[in-house]
Amino acid sequence: MSTILVVEDDSAIRRGVCDALRFSGYEVLEAAEGGSGMEQAQKASFDLMLLDLVLPNYNGFEILRALRDHRPGTPVIILSARGEEADRVKGLKLGADDYVVKPFSVRELLARVEAVLRRSPERPKPVQQIPFPSGVADIERMELRYHDGGREELSDRECGLIEYLAAHRGRAISREELLRRVWRIEPRQMETRTIDMHIANLRAKLKDNGSEPKFLLTVRGKGYMLSQ
Repeated sequence: MSTILVVEDDSAIRRGVCDALRFSGYEVLEAAEGGSGMEQAQKASFDLMLLDLVLPNYNGFEILRALRDHRPGTPVIILSARGEEADRVKGLKLGADDYVVKPFSVRELLARVEAVLRRSPERPKPVQQIPFPSGVADIERMELRYHDGGREELSDRECGLIEYLAAHRGRAISREELLRRVWRIEPRQMETRTIDMHIANLRAKLKDNGSEPKFLLTVRGKGYMLSQ
């Protein structure tokens, strides 16, 4: 389930947007002004931000810049008043993924949210079975099944790790990104060595040689990835 941060100071618009998102099955975080929006943009865990541009304390451009510096892959949809074309263009140049012009319909907003999340590199595509050299990882059953008939249980974290890495196969995933996207916490709240420990345990279960792994690879200075 995706989590969406709504940063909007108009209480009626914010309430309507949040209600529509919750009704559609999303988890929702809210910020009613720029200060709260800035803090949550840098500290909270979410998959997409809906961002008004005109806000008290910090404006939307400042929040967008901070988000791009802190979490460059997180998608953003600008909520823009009609007639602010120059601001919309500026927002897109700063890295926003899309914009919706006020007043907007709920159907249009939800369609744009779904489209942006679908193409977001940070949103893993569901993967239920992941082949590896010694067998297959079954995410739904939370187990490894080996070619020799053996089985091994996977913990929630191990399932999350291999599923996220498989959804982004071929791209090195940093420890910080794994903490944010699998653990759902900010790196400052936990040592990144926690990731190394879980990777080592997962490699052992995958029967992937720890000194010379062939499947769950370490990319020096970048993080971890699954071989293609």
